[in-house]
Amino acid sequence: MISGCHNTEVTKNIGKYMDRCDLCQRMKNHIETLTEKLIVNEVSERLWTYLTVDFITKLLLIAEKNVILVVYNRLSKITYFVATIEETFSQRVGMVV
Repeated sequence: MISGCHNTEVTKNIGKYMDRCDLCQRMKNHIETLTEKLIVNEVSERLWTYLTVDFITKLLLIAEKNVILVVYNRLSKITYFVATIEETFSQRVGMVV
């Protein structure tokens, strides 16, 4: 086997395989150029101005609670978890909204 010829054939075969391989194409790093200047987001000076609220429902009943209310403060990165029951949380959410 001639090493120069073998390496060229192997390189071609690997290139062909990678061009047709779906996984290889998805894992490939694609370098993209920026289209516009980046804009800095406005940062709030007051805590609890920007909140993310989510509910984790349909949990097993533990200590008579089956819902977790998640409140996340985006500025300070503080997260609170409040355990409650589904009936109570739906009534309270209606009052808050």
